[in-house]
Amino acid sequence: MSKSWQIYALHILDVGAKIERIQARGDITQDEVLYDAMLRNLQTLSEATQMWPDSLKSAFPNVPWHEVSGFRNILVHNYLGDIDSMTVLSIVKNHLPPLIDSVRAMLASDGYQFN
Repeated sequence: MSKSWQIYALHILDVGAKIERIQARGDITQDEVLYDAMLRNLQTLSEATQMWPDSLKSAFPNVPWHEVSGFRNILVHNYLGDIDSMTVLSIVKNHLPPLIDSVRAMLASDGYQFN
């Protein structure tokens, strides 16, 4: 691994903040530019989790790591664009907050101080 997992964890927190800003700009079910921005950010978030050691992930079993990584593959290889925007919203609403909380906990357990 060329970079430490902490760099990827901080990236995930940044992406989470971007996703909040995307949602504040409008409805991704009605605006294709916002929808595309949401998908791209979810893709990079999912990809960042693939860079972590399994030992770190196993300390946080409440996160479905395999599904998070698999979602990246769905986003990347969905060439026909048939991912449902309501499903994406559900993922952001129901699954992103616990993931962000776990990332914060990982960083805190490593001694990272949040502002």
